[in-house]
Amino acid sequence: MAKKKEAQVEETATGFNPASFLEETKQELAKVVWPSRQQAIGESLAVLLMVILVASLIYFIDNLFSWAATKVFG
Repeated sequence: MAKKKEAQVEETATGFNPASFLEETKQELAKVVWPSRQQAIGESLAVLLMVILVASLIYFIDNLFSWAATKVFG
């Protein structure tokens, strides 16, 4: 435990250590549970579908308000 605290103090005293950062990043990425290809494709399609639906909804609402504004102000 003392070595770990000493290493932390030493690291903060010297500043950012790129080699240590890359090693810790590699260790963290090894813990990640990556999705399967089929799962990634399915979830990507779901996101694209939702984006298309929301964009279409915004488009139609914008047209409705534009039409209403021309009736009221035009």
